[in-house]
Amino acid sequence: MEVILREHVPNLGRVGEIVKVKDGYARNYLIPQGLAYVATAGNKRRIESEAKHHAIRLAEQKADAEGVAARLADIELHFTAKAGEGDKLFGSITTGDIAAQLKERGFPVDKRLIELREPIKMIGAYPVSIRLHPDVRAEIRVWVAKED
Repeated sequence: MEVILREHVPNLGRVGEIVKVKDGYARNYLIPQGLAYVATAGNKRRIESEAKHHAIRLAEQKADAEGVAARLADIELHFTAKAGEGDKLFGSITTGDIAAQLKERGFPVDKRLIELREPIKMIGAYPVSIRLHPDVRAEIRVWVAKED
């Protein structure tokens, strides 16, 4: 089934694109969630209008995200944790821990936007990427020290 995307859908497409998907995916997920329309002539005209409004809104969001990214560039987070032999932590530093400390500093970031390949389990310094917008990423530094 061909559908017109109303929103950006990761690994599928961006707003206004016409994509071919399986019928069940379109009927059971994309259309009920408001992420897509069935690709008809009337819907193609409708999505053109929506795409203009969405482009303006996306530009505003991108500008806001770039401002937050500039402020986040100077941020360094420090964690202390109990560690054993070989500087291996007894627990781990997760995206939830990073999000909580960012919130304390005045940056309420959803933990799902923090890109951490795996939880931090060793003492050291780690670069962590935060996806603020589909086109904007901020890089912060996370330091993990041994607790006395």
